Amino acid sequence: MENHLEQLLAELDLDGKLRLISGASLFRMAGDPAIGLAEMPVSDGPSGVRGENWDERDPSVSLPSGTAVAATWDPELLTEIGALIAAEARRKDVYAVLGPTMNLHRSPLGGRHFECFSEDPLLTAEMAEAYVRAVQAHGVSACPKHYVANDSETDRFTVDVRVDDRALRELYLYPFERTVEAGAWMIMNSYNAVNGATMTENPLLDEPLKGT
Repeated sequence: MENHLEQLLAELDLDGKLRLISGASLFRMAGDPAIGLAEMPVSDGPSGVRGENWDERDPSVSLPSGTAVAATWDPELLTEIGALIAAEARRKDVYAVLGPTMNLHRSPLGGRHFECFSEDPLLTAEMAEAYVRAVQAHGVSACPKHYVANDSETDRFTVDVRVDDRALRELYLYPFERTVEAGAWMIMNSYNAVNGATMTENPLLDEPLKGT
């Protein structure tokens, strides 16, 4: 499969490759008919599947927040939640759900911490791995986010997180490592920089994310 994908990508020129990562619309990834690739609708998550239409006439099932789910200490619960999320995604013609949110509760002032599981990297990893496996068992992609160290509300889009290697690997990277091992089909970058480089062009994308 990997060789086949590489062959298809080789058929695209630079403009074609750029289109694939530029997006067709706000929540739709571009396709390319020349290589048989359809556009890919995605949806915000993880406490439900909003879909592409933000309209009160097209409601979604509202699920407990990530923090509430993690407070159960029950990864098996994600089997039911993942099945429901996948069913909602299929109902809304969504191929991928942008979740789980697995940043850490590092400050009580984190505005999006309700989405996240825990301040503990092991509990976060256990719950996130179960989420990914459960959603993808039904043919819908999970998209663990935000890679990595997007844990502060202050200047969330622009902050440069300075963190030493041990803390980075044992706290922030560990949950993502577990979701990759679980077979996550997608990973979402964070907005911030880490140790001087914006995450969209950070060496951490190569190692350890895409490395061995």
